[in-house]
Amino acid sequence: MSEEPTAERRSDAGPPGADDPGTGSSAAGTPQAGTPGADGVGEQEAAGPSDGADGAGATPVAGRRRRDPLAAVLIGVLTLLLGFAFAVQVRSTDTDAQLAGLREEDLVRILDDLSSREDRLRQEINDQRTALAQLGSSDSAATAALAEAEERAEALGILNGTVAARGPGLEVVIRDPADRVTAGVVLNAIQELRGAGAETMQIDGVRIGVSSAITGEPGALEIDGEPVEAPYTIRVIGSPEDMATALSIPGGVSAMVNQRRGDVAITPSQDVVVDALRPLDTPQYAEPAEGD
Repeated sequence: MSEEPTAERRSDAGPPGADDPGTGSSAAGTPQAGTPGADGVGEQEAAGPSDGADGAGATPVAGRRRRDPLAAVLIGVLTLLLGFAFAVQVRSTDTDAQLAGLREEDLVRILDDLSSREDRLRQEINDQRTALAQLGSSDSAATAALAEAEERAEALGILNGTVAARGPGLEVVIRDPADRVTAGVVLNAIQELRGAGAETMQIDGVRIGVSSAITGEPGALEIDGEPVEAPYTIRVIGSPEDMATALSIPGGVSAMVNQRRGDVAITPSQDVVVDALRPLDTPQYAEPAEGD
């Protein structure tokens, strides 16, 4: 009988520590894992994973950002090319569709327009070819005129003694052992040779020109102020036969020299060189006339 009251008192008391304030406050005040506490341990544990994730992802994001401009450029170029190809294809398809939908009269008109355009283009091509041919002929004419002018200048240079020359002719040697050949005899020889077709000549290294003057006494002759001595050697270019005949006629140069106890030796040649040059005279009064 004495034990039943004791059991009731135990059942009424409830679980141990349920009514104990000290024990309850201790259980409630115990910090939970991940729960912010007074000492901040929970905040550090929660923030730790977030910081680690940020540090690990910094490099891949920056790399993707650096690659983004290049990728954008490539995508833009590909898009432009695809758009252009699509536009060309659509235009070609539209043209074919338009032609297929036209009437026969319209097609004939288009064909006529194309034919007219082709004719105009062919005419332009022919005009350009004609102009090109004219330019070529003009160049040819200019080249021919220049060549002719050069030939004339060379011929004039040979005649006035400013250009060397060679060709068929004679070598004439006038011997004067008695010093009796006068300037008149030498001048007569020059005139006879010119009358027979002589083109150019020189006497003892002095070129004979239109204005050449023979002066001095026998044995001390001068040509244009240059002294010459016997025997006088004349190299002349022209027809050998005609010039030899002119010097040998009765009463001519050969006869005159023989009368003065001298003699004349005439040697024809197919390669006579006249290389003595005259200085180019500058006119003091004459000037070129302006022609049309």
